[in-house]
Amino acid sequence: MKKDTSLQELLKRPEIHFRHLATFDQELNRLPGDVREQVEIQVKYDGYIKRQLEQIERFKKLEDVSFPKGFDFNSVVGLSTEVMQKLSRIRPFSLGQASRISGVTPAAISILMVNLKKQGHL
Repeated sequence: MKKDTSLQELLKRPEIHFRHLATFDQELNRLPGDVREQVEIQVKYDGYIKRQLEQIERFKKLEDVSFPKGFDFNSVVGLSTEVMQKLSRIRPFSLGQASRISGVTPAAISILMVNLKKQGHL
């Protein structure tokens, strides 16, 4: 190794497991097996878990954005005909609900969001 690295940073590497850390600190062997396993899982998947939590927060925000009553999905410029038809048929109540409709892309959700902002609903 070329620079000082914490045991946590070492454990993030796919080829390193918690048992390897005992080479650097024998006290780690005294921890119960389930604790060692949980530490390894949390360290190795920390980035993934953070991204998932951020995504959950974005979805929660979409749930809070409602379409006004009688919103005309067919008047939204930039949506594909297929997306307009699905939205008009299903009539979702919120952007979050619209985002879960098969075929409604993240780009379509962005277009809807911009349209709602322009109309003063956001």
